Amino acid sequence: MAVNLQIPSESDIHSVAGVEIGVTEAGIRKANRRDLTVFRLAPGTTVAGVFTRNRFCAAPVQVCQAHLAAGGPIRALVINTGNANAGTGEPGLANARATCAELAKLLGVSAAEVLPFSTGVILEPLPLDRLVAGLPGAIAKLGTNEWFNAAHGIMTTDTLPKIYSRRVVIGGKTITLTGISKGAGMIRPNMATMLSYLATDAGIAQPLLSKLALEIADVSFNRITVDGDTSTNDSFIVMATGASGLTVESESDANYPALRAALAEAATDLAQKIVRDAEGATKFMTIRVEDAGNAEEALKVAYAVAHSPLVKTAFFASDPNLGRILAAIGYAGIDDLDVSKIRLWLDDVLVALDGGRNPDYQEADGQRVMKQAEIAVRISLGRGKHTETVYTCDFSHEYVSINADYRS
Repeated sequence: MAVNLQIPSESDIHSVAGVEIGVTEAGIRKANRRDLTVFRLAPGTTVAGVFTRNRFCAAPVQVCQAHLAAGGPIRALVINTGNANAGTGEPGLANARATCAELAKLLGVSAAEVLPFSTGVILEPLPLDRLVAGLPGAIAKLGTNEWFNAAHGIMTTDTLPKIYSRRVVIGGKTITLTGISKGAGMIRPNMATMLSYLATDAGIAQPLLSKLALEIADVSFNRITVDGDTSTNDSFIVMATGASGLTVESESDANYPALRAALAEAATDLAQKIVRDAEGATKFMTIRVEDAGNAEEALKVAYAVAHSPLVKTAFFASDPNLGRILAAIGYAGIDDLDVSKIRLWLDDVLVALDGGRNPDYQEADGQRVMKQAEIAVRISLGRGKHTETVYTCDFSHEYVSINADYRS
């Protein structure tokens, strides 16, 4: 059951000029489900991507990275669910390249102008014949108002589609930002088991867009975790068509801060939706570490808490067994941590200070907070001025059931 996940109505999802999407059923793993999505991008669109750091990265990730590194234009994306095409060796690479070549022929572009994406079961060969057979159907459905269908088409164990859409005025121009994401399990930064596609009709110079994509991923998709597993297929793609008439060439542009903030807000919303719909999640938790000596140690503590199965199961049970949080802080890897300076809050409830339990803390107050669907954990290290935030969820019985039955 998703935790306070808001899905915009179809009338509130804005098309992005220069982006067409087509979604179809190709039967890649299961019959009668949307599992093949094609994006067609207008000439002049700039595209940038951020990908998994898992050394066992999937064949489509390797092909995407190579096509983007070549520096040429990108005119199309193709996304399949049901099969990750990961752990498939050289045949997997050949299938990913063949996917690009087949779509390129149908669209009248070169294979190097196509980015492929796959998500699903690892270590199984991609059914290329079914994928290729489905491409004409996806192309036949290309349209500007298909974001809602695309959000459904990229789902795997997700229970709800994840969509963001907003219009903002920047530099006197109305700018549209619309994006989708998928992911529910095997979620950890660098990046999570996720796919996300964010488009804007602002124009962004290629070098700047590449830098922006990295920065935006770092404050959004690299700040979520469900189970501490980093997947093989993670991809975050940003597309800027320039159709609005606003173009930003560099960070010195007066419109850059507003555009960067709008893109970061969109990516953060899409990232948080992944955690809200995490496999079996019943609680959405924000872990904020303050007063750290540097960003690295703040993140060490935040992830130690966010990844702890003992912490996560306590939250599922609404059990204020908060010594588990202190233990996670202690083993986070800060060797000279002075625990007497640690302060810990659950929302507005001060739980611990001076190296131990707050004398005024009442377990009933902790119990009240733990029963909420959304909970903030705030930790002050008393070491400096750095703050970092991570988003996570609880562990439930359902998480185990979903992952035990995933291939059946």
